[in-house]
Amino acid sequence: MTTEHPFPELAGAATGVGSLPGTDAREAAKTAVGALELLPHLPELPARGPGADMIGRGAGLLVELFAQVEPSGWRFADRPGRDTKRAHSWLGEDLDALEEFTQGYQGALKVQAVGPWTLAASIELRNGEKAVKDPGACRSIAESLTEGLARHLDDLRRRVPGAQLVLQLDEPSLPAVLAGQLKSASGFSRLRPVDRQVAEEVLRGVVTKAGVPVVVHCCAPGVPIPLLRRAGVAGVSLDFQLLTERDDDDLGEAIEAGTRILAGVVPSTDEGLSDPAGSVHGVRTLWRRLGLSPELLGSRVLVTPTCGLAGASPAYARKALSLSAQAARSLVDNPE
Repeated sequence: MTTEHPFPELAGAATGVGSLPGTDAREAAKTAVGALELLPHLPELPARGPGADMIGRGAGLLVELFAQVEPSGWRFADRPGRDTKRAHSWLGEDLDALEEFTQGYQGALKVQAVGPWTLAASIELRNGEKAVKDPGACRSIAESLTEGLARHLDDLRRRVPGAQLVLQLDEPSLPAVLAGQLKSASGFSRLRPVDRQVAEEVLRGVVTKAGVPVVVHCCAPGVPIPLLRRAGVAGVSLDFQLLTERDDDDLGEAIEAGTRILAGVVPSTDEGLSDPAGSVHGVRTLWRRLGLSPELLGSRVLVTPTCGLAGASPAYARKALSLSAQAARSLVDNPE
């Protein structure tokens, strides 16, 4: 289960999950590039409204599929409307800001996009049911997203020619999709679970065709790590506080096979955290429990804030990213 595009060698690296607070694209780009020396990312600013949110941004990447905001949420439409145009405009603004602050940059750069299963679980068909209920719709979404991501990554290569791109697919709904926990349109029943082999096949198609290392981020309990590895991901990003000892074997096997773990350990809200090294105490504890070599710690684990940084103050967001970078460095300097 080796990935075709391995994760870049980045010992002591930290990065952001994606979303940041506020509505100022230039300030967000300046923060991400300045605080995250080894793996900056393209910020997302959901506070701007529909089209800047994760689903709207993802819908804007789709090719020849269009969505609009209804009272119940995002729904597929026959033609592009103001919501699609708004999503394109926000993304263009973010890319312009990132380009400005990465002049001459050489190194790894992460960009995020919602994954095919969370997109299918979040956008409604015209009959009001989630697209995930329709296998044909799911495959169409995945194919459209794959083409849109290729265009998006090509645009980034033109804007930041020295970047070694890493793609993060956000899949917070994947565990619910696999477990049949999504509610139907009526709210009185649940949609049938998606077959795990089908889920893996669809993800593998997106991952394989991306042409860059792919990380899947999931901030829900029960991240299906073996499925993601079989789909060819180079890394798994998760909220560390949601892990249980039941995840130990899957995590240990992934780490030993070279999969990078992006550990969300720095709180996304100000909890008086002052010791960056203290935030990775749980990572070190896990490492010892798994019996892994301390020398691997700083190269196999990257540090991120937990989900929810968009709800913090801009000042704390800057602090959280800086603390993540310090914590990641401590894993290299003091692996024990």
